[in-house]
Amino acid sequence: MATKERVGTVVSDKMDKTVVVAVENRFPHPIYQKTVSRTQRYKAHDEANTCKVGDRVRITETRPLSRTKRWTVAEVLSTSTGN
Repeated sequence: MATKERVGTVVSDKMDKTVVVAVENRFPHPIYQKTVSRTQRYKAHDEANTCKVGDRVRITETRPLSRTKRWTVAEVLSTSTGN
């Protein structure tokens, strides 16, 4: 069984060793065919506290690390430049 992976944007880094990653899913509406975007937020484990708000990251599913944390940051794809 392959582990699930998602690519998203870090929207919060206020917690210790944890970041909140927003993953946007775009799909056409089943009847009207207009593009609809749904955003899912995941709490991901960031061991070294390297991620900052605005970073593009890849997260992978892992065993439960806390009550709400089931993902871990696999790699930082690009960093934010305007802080």
